[in-house]
Amino acid sequence: MSLPGFFIICVLHSIVSITSGALMLFYTKEVSVFGYGHGIASKLQGSTPHDQLLIQTSESFSGLLLLIIGFVLLMVAFVKDTGFQSFFAKGCVLLHISMAIWRVTFERKLEELADEWLRQALGDIALGLSWVFLLVYSWREKYD
Repeated sequence: MSLPGFFIICVLHSIVSITSGALMLFYTKEVSVFGYGHGIASKLQGSTPHDQLLIQTSESFSGLLLLIIGFVLLMVAFVKDTGFQSFFAKGCVLLHISMAIWRVTFERKLEELADEWLRQALGDIALGLSWVFLLVYSWREKYD
C-alpha cells in the first residue's frame, strides 16, 4: 500500500530537479541571465578570470547535485512502503522550509539578489506545500 499521489509528486519534483540541474550544469551563463537578467548575471559571474572559473565550477557542481537529487527522487517514487513515504514527505517539507528560511535570512541581504529572494522563497514554500497536501490527504484517508 502506498500514499495516493506520492508517485506523481516524486516524478514531478524529479523532472524539475533534473531539468534545472542539467541546465545549470551545461548552460550556466544562460540560466543565470534567464533567472536574474543581464545586469545582475554579469555581476554574479565575477570580475577576474579566476573568480569566474570558481563561480562557474561552483554552479556546475550545484547543477550536478540537483541532477543527482532528481534521480534519487525518481528512484524513491517507486518505493511502496507507506511508512517510508510519510517519513520522506516530512523530510522534504523540512528541507523546503529550511531553504525558504535560508533565502529570507541570507539572500535578501545580498544587494544583487535583493529583488529575487521573495520569488524564490515563495517557490520553495509552494514545493513544500505539495508535500504537506500529500500528508494531509494521507492522514484524511487514514482516519476516515
